[in-house]
Amino acid sequence: MPQKKKFGTFAGVFTPSILTILGVIMYMRLGWVVGNAGLIGAIIIIVIAHVISVATGLSVSSVATDKKIGAGGIYYVLSRSMGIPIGGSIGIALFVGTAFSIALYLIGFAESFNAYLGFGTEINDLRLTGTIALLGLTVLALISTSVALKTQFIILAAILVSIVSIFFGSTEFAPTTIDLIPSENAVPLEVVFAVFFPAVTGFTAGIAMSGDLKDPKQSIPSGTLYAIGVGLVVYIILAVFMAFTINSEVLRTDYNILMKIALFAPAVVAGIWGATLSSAIGGILGGPRILQAMSIDKVTPTFFSKGKGANNEPVNALFLAFIIAECGILIGELGIIARVVSMFYLTAYGFINISFFLESWANPDFQPTFKVKRWVGLIGFIACFVVMFKLDMIAMLVALAVISAMYFGLQRKEVKLQSNDVWKSVWENVVNKGLKKIDAQVEENTNWNPNIILFSGESDHQAYLLELCKTVSGRTGIVTNFKLILDKNNSKPPLKKIDQIVRDEKFKELGIFARQIKVSNIYSGITSIASTFGFSGVEPNTIMMGWPKGLENSEEYSNMTQTLLHLDYNLLYLDFDIKTKFGNYNTVDFWWRETDSKNAEMMLNIARFIIASPKWNNTSVRVLFVNNNNVDVTVIQSKISKLVEDLRVLVAIKIINNAVEQKTFYKIIEEESITTDLTIVGIPDYDIEKQAEFVLKTNKLFDAIGSTLLVKAAHNFNELDLDLGDTK
Repeated sequence: MPQKKKFGTFAGVFTPSILTILGVIMYMRLGWVVGNAGLIGAIIIIVIAHVISVATGLSVSSVATDKKIGAGGIYYVLSRSMGIPIGGSIGIALFVGTAFSIALYLIGFAESFNAYLGFGTEINDLRLTGTIALLGLTVLALISTSVALKTQFIILAAILVSIVSIFFGSTEFAPTTIDLIPSENAVPLEVVFAVFFPAVTGFTAGIAMSGDLKDPKQSIPSGTLYAIGVGLVVYIILAVFMAFTINSEVLRTDYNILMKIALFAPAVVAGIWGATLSSAIGGILGGPRILQAMSIDKVTPTFFSKGKGANNEPVNALFLAFIIAECGILIGELGIIARVVSMFYLTAYGFINISFFLESWANPDFQPTFKVKRWVGLIGFIACFVVMFKLDMIAMLVALAVISAMYFGLQRKEVKLQSNDVWKSVWENVVNKGLKKIDAQVEENTNWNPNIILFSGESDHQAYLLELCKTVSGRTGIVTNFKLILDKNNSKPPLKKIDQIVRDEKFKELGIFARQIKVSNIYSGITSIASTFGFSGVEPNTIMMGWPKGLENSEEYSNMTQTLLHLDYNLLYLDFDIKTKFGNYNTVDFWWRETDSKNAEMMLNIARFIIASPKWNNTSVRVLFVNNNNVDVTVIQSKISKLVEDLRVLVAIKIINNAVEQKTFYKIIEEESITTDLTIVGIPDYDIEKQAEFVLKTNKLFDAIGSTLLVKAAHNFNELDLDLGDTK
C-alpha cells in the first residue's frame, strides 16, 4: 500500500493561501477599488478586511493547536469545539462559499485570457472560457493533489515576477492629482468592500488541507498568519503605487490596466493567469475536503465521503464542487459572484471567531499551544456582522436564516461525535456565575420562585401530579422529581451517580428534572433528601407529594412532617380524584380563612401560575371566605379585593355568611366546591399530636369533592392579615 503523502507549512498552508490571497481581486479589481474609494478609502477597506482575516486567522490557529486536527479544515475545528450542529451548518456555508469562489477566480481568468488573446469578452464568451478552465483544473485535481500543489511553486514565482514588472512599469497614466477620497460618481464604499473582501479569504485554502499536513498544529498557525501578513503588505503597497501611478478614471474603467503599464506585459499575464488558476485549484482541492469530512461525520450524505487512492482523494465531493462552481460561472459577473462569496465567508468567519471566544472563555479544557487573547475572537465576530449589516442587511438576514435552518436541522438529526461541545462549558460557566450572584444576595421576602422537590410515586395518575406540579411552579420554577427505590435491608449498594439521573420522555416534555435513589425507609428517605438536596443559590423551597391516606396513625409519617415543617419548607399535598381528575380545567376555588395569613399569599401566587398555564388559561378562579363573625360583607370584600389586586390576580370573590348557622368549615367547602375542578385549601397551624384527627377529617372532605391541593406556607411568605377584629 503506497504511503500517504504529507505536506509541510510552506507547501501545504502558506503557498495555497498566499496564491489565493494574491489572486484575481489583486490583478483584476484592486485598481477598481482604489479608483472608486480613493487612496484613503482603499487603505481603510484593506485594513478592515484584514482585521477580520487576522482575527479569524488567530482564532482558528489557536483552536487548531488545542485539539487534534483531522481532514476538513475549519469544519473539523468547529465541529470538535462547538458541536456538530454549529460546525456542520458553518461547514456547509464554507463549502458553498469555497465552491463559488472557484467561479470568481475562473471568471477573472477568463476576462484576462480573452482580452489578451483577442477573444470575445461578452458574458457568454467568459462563461465558455471559464467552463473549459474548470474542466481542466478538475481533471488535474483528479490526477494528483501532489501535482496540483507542486504547480503552485511555479505560479508563486510568476506572481513575484509580475509584481516586480508592475512596479518598474510605465507612468504614462499618472494622475495630476491623487484622489484620496471617493469622487461623486464613485461606487458606494459598501459595494467596493464586498467586491474586495474575497481577496482576504484565501487563508482558508491552506487550513482546508489540514488532513494532508505533516504537523497541522504547527503548520496552520505559522502558514496562515504569514500568508495574511504578506498579503496585507502587498495590497497596501500596491494600492499606494496605483494611486500615484494611474489616474482614477482609468482605474475605474480598465480592469486590465496592470498589463498595460507593466515593464513586461507577458509577466503580468502569467501572474494573472497563474494566480487565478492557482486560487481556483486551492478551492478545488480544499472545498471537496470540507464536504468529505462532513459526510464522514454524517452531516451530509455519506455518498460524498468516498474517495480514491492512498490519500483518499474526495472524488464524489469534487463533482458537487464542480457543479456549484459551474453555476457561479454561468452567472458570469465577477462583481456579483464576489458579493455572494463575501456573504458566505463573512458568516462563516463570524462563527469561527465566536467559537474561539467561547472556547477560551468557558472551556476549562481549552489549552492551545498557540496563545491568543480571547477578545480577539469577540472583535472578529462583531466586525464580521457589522460589515455584513453595512453591506447588505437583507442578505445578512437571509444568510443567518439559512445557517439557523441548517443548525436546527442538524440538531433534530441528532448527529453526535465523541468530542467536547463548547456549549456545555458555556452553560456551566453561565450557571456558575449566576449561582454566585444569587448566593451573594441577602434573602428577603420577594416574589416566590418555586423550587420544588416532588415525590410523585408510580401510580396510574402520576402524570397528573407531574402536570400540576409543573403548573404551580410557574414558567421559571424548578421541579425535581425523586423516585424512591425501597431496599429495607440495604442488601444492595447505592446507585451510581450516573444511574441516579432519570432521562424519561415524560419528564423531558414537562421540563422536570428526575432522580432515583435507594432508601431503607420511605419517610427517612424523604427527610434525608429534604435536608441535603440543593446547593447555594438554588435551594429547594417546596415539597410536593400525594395526600397520605391511611397514614393518620403513622409515627414515622408524623416525624417526617415535623421535620419538613422545622426545615421551613412550603408543603403541597394533592388528593387526586381518579374519577373526575381535573375536570375540564375550568374552575378553581381558593378557600381563605382568617388563620390563613401566610397560606393566602402562597395560594394567590399559585393562582397566578395556574391561570398562566395553557390548560388553565380560561379558568374561572374564585376566592371564598367564610364569615363566621358577622363582619360587614363589603368590608371583607374590599380588603380581599385590595390584597388580590396587589398580587395582580383576576378572581371572583365570594363571602359566605356563617355567623348564624355555624357550619363547619369543611361542610361549607363540600357544599360550595363539589363541582369544582381543583380546590385549594390552606393547612392551619396545628399541634403535631392532632395530626391523626386532622388527616381523618380531611379524608372525609376529599371523599365529597374533587381533586384538592392542600397548602402550607413557609415563614418567608408575608402575612396577608385581613384584620377584621375591629369591624364587627
